[in-house]
Amino acid sequence: MTVEERIATIAILAIVTALTRALPFLVFSAGKATPKYILYLGKVLPLAVFGMLVVYCLKDVKFLEGLHGLPEIAGIAATILVHVWRRQMFLSIALGTIVYMVLIRVLG
Repeated sequence: MTVEERIATIAILAIVTALTRALPFLVFSAGKATPKYILYLGKVLPLAVFGMLVVYCLKDVKFLEGLHGLPEIAGIAATILVHVWRRQMFLSIALGTIVYMVLIRVLG
């Protein structure tokens, strides 16, 4: 890429990012109630995304070979347990990731 192409790419990405962040405020004004389908999507999409992430993360695990998926299962279990205990998404994800990373280094 030339310098001009890089600058154009960065400018386009900056504009698209700004529009993406401003669009909900432009479409849904503060005076009107949020449509029911948007509230529904706000409730179901986070769970759907997490479900897809679990499937994606486990798609290449060979449960009949090597570590038999122990680091992955322990990481998921740690994430679930910490989330049920503390109800803090960042803490749950961070500790689950730490458990997984430690196990793949220690056992692998």
